[in-house]
Amino acid sequence: MSEPITDPGPSTPDDADWTWVLTRPCPDCGFDATATDPADVPAILRDAGKRYAAALRRDDVRTRPAEGVWSPLEYVCHVRDVCDVMRARLEQILGAGGSLVQFANWDQDETALERQYWRCDPDVVAREVTVAFERAATAYALPTGTQWEWPALRSNGSTFTARTLSLYFVHDIRHHLWDVIA
Repeated sequence: MSEPITDPGPSTPDDADWTWVLTRPCPDCGFDATATDPADVPAILRDAGKRYAAALRRDDVRTRPAEGVWSPLEYVCHVRDVCDVMRARLEQILGAGGSLVQFANWDQDETALERQYWRCDPDVVAREVTVAFERAATAYALPTGTQWEWPALRSNGSTFTARTLSLYFVHDIRHHLWDVIA
């Protein structure tokens, strides 16, 4: 008989504005936006999707490495949802035909609690994360030419283009992969 899955408590909220990764390398995960071509984003996402799905086979998939830090399972649930949010944001940009769009706020910590990431079945999440990464990769293969420069505004006032959104997204995916594997 397996042990019941109990709520591990909240994670430490991340309220940092990570947009700085668009102008300088991340000292933790090593991502460098200036060295990344948006045309490479679909392949990067497909590779990351496989690596996240593989991480769900770990024996410690539900174990938090420290108080307030997500378990590998929780991180994979998060990146699954990030894929959906970032795909929808790109679709919003492309759907506006070059007009400025404003993204709705997304609270990742609220989503983690609402969806109870810690309770999720790793086998189900493996299938979901694979689909989410594939859908995101397909969407990020769509922009061409000047579409990469079409504008958007995040709810906190940060400005993006389809290009900078793609790079910001890749950093998030790479950084959390570093979180899971480190």
